[in-house]
This record gives sequence, C-alpha cells and structure tokens, in this order.
Amino acid sequence: MHRRSPSAVTRRLCGAGLALAVSFASLTPGHVASAASPNPPNVVLIISDDQHWGDYGFMGHPKIETPRLDRLAAQSLVFPRGYVPSSLCCPSLASIITGRYPHEHKITSNDPPNPDGLPAAAFNRSKAFQDGREVMNRFMDAMPTLPRLLAQRGYASFQSGKWWQGDFRGGGFTHGMTQGNRHGDVGLDIGRKTLQPIFDFITEAQSNRQPFLVWYAPMMPHQPHTPPDRLFEKYKSRTPSQHVTRYWAMIEWFDETCGQLLDYLDQRRLATNTLVLYVTDNGWITDPEKGGFAPKSKQSPYDGGLRTPILVRWPGHVTPVRSSQLASSLDILPTVLAAAGIPLPPGVRGINLLDTAAVAKRTTLFGECFTHSAVDLTQPARNLRWRWAIEDNWKLIVPDPINQPGSAVELYNLAADPDEETNLALNERQRAGDLRRRLEAWWNPSRVNEILQPPNP
Repeated sequence: MHRRSPSAVTRRLCGAGLALAVSFASLTPGHVASAASPNPPNVVLIISDDQHWGDYGFMGHPKIETPRLDRLAAQSLVFPRGYVPSSLCCPSLASIITGRYPHEHKITSNDPPNPDGLPAAAFNRSKAFQDGREVMNRFMDAMPTLPRLLAQRGYASFQSGKWWQGDFRGGGFTHGMTQGNRHGDVGLDIGRKTLQPIFDFITEAQSNRQPFLVWYAPMMPHQPHTPPDRLFEKYKSRTPSQHVTRYWAMIEWFDETCGQLLDYLDQRRLATNTLVLYVTDNGWITDPEKGGFAPKSKQSPYDGGLRTPILVRWPGHVTPVRSSQLASSLDILPTVLAAAGIPLPPGVRGINLLDTAAVAKRTTLFGECFTHSAVDLTQPARNLRWRWAIEDNWKLIVPDPINQPGSAVELYNLAADPDEETNLALNERQRAGDLRRRLEAWWNPSRVNEILQPPNP
C-alpha cells in the first residue's frame, strides 16, 4: 500500500487504506544543556529526501519495513505532525540550516530563471545558470547557518548528500563532500555507495576532542529509484506497480543506511552524548503508472508534499514519547542551539522542541510554496505559488493570482480529511476568513518592497 495517494489509480493499487492507530501521550519534559555545559552534545541530522510522511513502520504503513527508523522513533520524542515550510528540496534544505522561511533567506526555488527558455541540460551548462546559482549561493553565505553558529562552541561540522549552495564551505561546514555542482555532486555518493566519509570525519573530530555536527542528507529514497535487487525482489509482490515497488525498496535501503550510521555511534560509545534529529526535506507520492511524483505531493501545498515526522533523540535528556503538537523543520536549528548552549540569532522563526511550554503554546504553522525555477532571484513574492496555514486541524491554502491563476482558496479539516479531498472554504467562510487574516499578518506578498519581520507562530 502506498499511503495517502490522492489518485483513484493508486488507491486501487493500494487497497482500501489503513487508518493510523497512533496513541499520543502528553509531552514529557526534557532538559537541555546550559550555556556553561562543559560537554555540548554531538549532533547528527538525518534528512530523508522525497519521502511521504506515512511511509514508515512507526507511522503505520502496513507494507514498508523501516526497522531501524522504527527503533530510532521508539527512542525519541516523536512529532508525527511535523511540517517543512516548502515542498521543494532546495528551499526546504535552506530553511532547515538557517531556521528561516524561504521568503526570508530568498532561496525559494531549485533553479535560477531560464531567460532563454533553454532545455534543462543546456541551461545547466549556460552562463545564465551559473550566474543565477552564484546569486543563490551568496544568499546562503550571508546567513548565520547552523554550522556557523555551532562553530562558536568549537564544533567541527560535516556536509554529505544533498547540498545546493555551492561548495560545502558556503554553508559554514568545516568539512564536507560537495564541491559546487547544483545539488550535491560527489556528496551524493553518501548512503548509496558508502558512509565511510562520515565515519572518517567523526574519527577526526574525536581525535581533536571536538564536538561535531553531521549533515546526513543522502539522495534517498529520491529518484533514481535504483534499490538493490534483493530489496526489489522483497517488495515486488506487495504492489502491482514496479514503480511503487522500487520506491518502497529505496525506503528500506535508506533505512538500512540510517542503521549503519546509528550503529557506528553505538560502536564508538557516542550515542549517549549525541543529539540525533530526523526530518524529510519534502514529501513524495509515486505515480504508479509513470514513476514520477503524483499530484498532491512534491511541489504541492498539500500534506503529501509538506508533512514529515520529526524525531529528536538524546538519551538521558529527552523522554521517548509521541506528541500531538505541531512541529516544523524550522525548529531544528533552535533545538540544536539550545542543547549546545548557544543563543539564538535574530530572525530565527522556530522554537526549541525541548521547551515544553513553547511546544504546548503553538497552535499555528505557516508555509509557502514557490515555482521550481525562479522568476526573480531578489523578489521572493514573484516566485510564489501558494501560502498555507494550519491551525489545530484546519488547513488553509491561498494561491498566488499570478503564478496560480484561476485556483481557488482551499480549506481542509485534516482530522476528518487527511487526503485533503473536500474543500470546505465555502462552507466555513468565517473560519477561512479568520485563518486568512492570520496568514496575511504573517506574510503579505503584495508588500514586496518592505523589510519583512513576520511574528513567530
């Protein structure tokens, strides 16, 4: 079964569906290191690439097996209702590492404008492409990123996997793999070919007695879906679509690599003083007939593209429990900084997920989705497709009139309609209006010339 597909074709392939039977416990207080802590924790950030929020054993999928991530979830503070602000790889990753929305860090799209309408391969070799990417990279250079901030306490940091903003040093990493080509180049070997560069980095950091940050963002289960034959054979009888089979097999292959990384921490006796966080950069639903992504997933404003479980493990500091509260990938940076005893820089939008009062107080999340290729690199509003807001179980989607002409405002009750199939905007006019006013107060794209400082959600 491929969970939460919006298409009738996929539903026929997957069966009648499975309601998640998740029992949410109350959030149990944890604690974080103080600024004076002599031993700030190591940090391992695991970022899945193009994976649906329900495609895990611990999230209730009946056919996909993820034993290592299931074990991590059992040891973690789990937020099943986590979200990324934007459902596209490059801006989502930029938001994770900066703690800011795409319209704030200005990296809204995967690629710069294509002024001559060249085919993708030719454009990627053009001067316009290289110049545009350099503008996007400079936006990252200007940001107080997580690696730069951790360096204040002597952290060594390692980039591996997906990375769009040029050389790894542009993100503030002290060590890394990516040399500067589009979304990862040599860094994309991680997971699919080897984990040894991470192991070597940890060994070096330990020999130098430095706390460390590992950015493990393999291009998995992201296309190309090329799992080992043994895993393809395991899943091919579970769905009639070979495309879905390959995607499911990729998920277990990714799970295995996560296990290898976590096992290494155990073998080096590092797990106790290592903060492990897990998130997905954006969602994915496989088109069972064509193999690409189906509607209402990647690049969309729907939960199939935006929702992700968020896990936080820190033995002795974080009590393993599921929380029913909303969480955001923007929360990763403030959570890590609090654990390391580093003050937040101005403009960070998330909250510390180990601050139980802040987590309980939050009732609303905001986000935004943009064009795959930018229209304008300096004016984020010109690239906007949708803004969205979630308050409790209600989700509002507001299209941009220029980039989504003719699209209607949408309102969904996620508790009753998790696949977002019944638009209630006309039935719930007051609720939709109230939520839209909150969305406008957060960010109004018509004010493109203002220096925007949206309030924290």
